[in-house]
Amino acid sequence: MTIESMGRRSVNKAVGYVVHQGKLLVFTHDEFPMEITGVQVPAGSIAEFESPADAVVREVGEETGLTARTVRSLGVESYDMWPAKPEVHERHFFQLELVDPDVPDRWKCGEQDPSDGGEPVSWTCWWMALTDAHVLCAGFGARLGSIESDGDL
Repeated sequence: MTIESMGRRSVNKAVGYVVHQGKLLVFTHDEFPMEITGVQVPAGSIAEFESPADAVVREVGEETGLTARTVRSLGVESYDMWPAKPEVHERHFFQLELVDPDVPDRWKCGEQDPSDGGEPVSWTCWWMALTDAHVLCAGFGARLGSIESDGDL
């Protein structure tokens, strides 16, 4: 049985694990209960003709206001979004590091003009201990075990 025969389409996504001082960059939505949106990491669609590595750097910047660079690819995982969406996400996971390590502990970000045409959204970004990151929602934690630390855990 194919994805299409199940009534779902395949969508390429890039997921970023930004690691800083033994902590992972995460966010929670401000307008929606955590029970619905969960704790997330920067992620988004890969544009046509864009590499997954370029997409993840762009998404981190758009979603958090931070500039990061890719450290390594952590592999690809499939995640079936049904019943929320008729999509199967092919997620390309990356570990990233900050370009400027001087960052706040917590800050607000958002999208005033979301690419899906929806209402403006806002979220709160913060740093979570890597040892607690198993709580990430919707399969975003699938490649946490592949993160390599430079002794800062």
